[in-house]
Amino acid sequence: MHLKLPPALVTLITAFLIYGVARFLPFGDFDFTGRVYVIWVLLGLGVLLGAFSLGQFFKTKTTIDPRDPNKTSELVITGLYKVSRNPMYLALLLVLLAFGLYFPNAFNFLIFIFFVAYMNKFQIIPEEKALKVKFGKQYDAYLVRVRRWF
Repeated sequence: MHLKLPPALVTLITAFLIYGVARFLPFGDFDFTGRVYVIWVLLGLGVLLGAFSLGQFFKTKTTIDPRDPNKTSELVITGLYKVSRNPMYLALLLVLLAFGLYFPNAFNFLIFIFFVAYMNKFQIIPEEKALKVKFGKQYDAYLVRVRRWF
């Protein structure tokens, strides 16, 4: 698999980039009425989505370590996974969006695009290839039914 960095580390690096842009770029700052409420909603949704999606993996007793999809013992396709193939990564994105609004700079949206592109190329696509080999037609049918992010 092409993955070299765990998603939690990619998220942490992304958070540092968001902070750096907001702290050191002398332009691009913004604010809007209700920003604090949006931050809390995004953070809450991200934490809940992450907790429930991790819970589904623990319930089925399959690995949550995405660096080696071959350790996956069961394909999780119920609950949140009926709506998104990657609710854990979506949860990370929501938390990053909240963080980006806490340190508001318009250029942070480029960082969010980078995060999604990076996760797609180096995390999700290699995972999908490995899961397709492991679960075959069952995974093919799942790919057709459920979108990658939301």
